[in-house]
Amino acid sequence: MFGKDGGTAARSEQRGSSVAEAPMSIISSGMKITGDLECAGVVKVDGRIDGSVTGARQVLLGRGGVVHGNVIADEVVIGGVVDGAILAAERLELQGTAIVNGDIETKSIIVLEGARINGVVRMSDSSAASRAGRSEPLRIATSA
Repeated sequence: MFGKDGGTAARSEQRGSSVAEAPMSIISSGMKITGDLECAGVVKVDGRIDGSVTGARQVLLGRGGVVHGNVIADEVVIGGVVDGAILAAERLELQGTAIVNGDIETKSIIVLEGARINGVVRMSDSSAASRAGRSEPLRIATSA
């Protein structure tokens, strides 16, 4: 039951599952990042990023979170302010406190009452495919 082989296999399975889980990065309230952020896992932003967020599996922007740049991820949930384009390959959720000043491209979108969009919304069956074959980039809104 607790033999050498069983213990080794159990430890290997545990290591394998923790590697498979996407890491989470947290930009907490009061924290400011200047520059682009590239991440393969989950990014939770309650602070401010002056730059783009790219490559993430999921971006979660809290009510107090601000991104002055583009957001490119598989899934995006916005509760704060984005001054830039959003490309959500699979799903975008705009909570009631969300403000987006820029174009949006996604496969699926949820917009709750109170959310504001100042830009063009494009929906397609495969945003990832259109991202690869795009001849014209999304327009980026800048704050004045």
